[in-house]
Amino acid sequence: MIIAFSVTPLGVGEAVAEPVARAVRVVRDSGLPNRTDAMFTTVEGEWDEVMDVVKRAVEAVAEVAPRVSLVLKADIRPGVTDALTSKIEALEQYLGDTGDTGGEGASAARG
Repeated sequence: MIIAFSVTPLGVGEAVAEPVARAVRVVRDSGLPNRTDAMFTTVEGEWDEVMDVVKRAVEAVAEVAPRVSLVLKADIRPGVTDALTSKIEALEQYLGDTGDTGGEGASAARG
């Protein structure tokens, strides 16, 4: 399964990089395949291990923020592994591997 999630500390002002870094550190230390971008952290693994990582990431932020917001999106496909990489590879095949990683039109794939 793949989980994309965003943890937002509330009540800490506009500077949220340090609290968010606490969550990302939990994910990276988990040893599970993961990727972080400007909006979400994505992690791949079995249900229990992925949900445990999300819970610990929220708890890490809650240590320094009085309130925490969590947005979570899951792709649950039993028996599928390496989807974090293979989904992107399949997409790139259709794009013709142009090397374009952003700009106009990039949000269409996210929408």
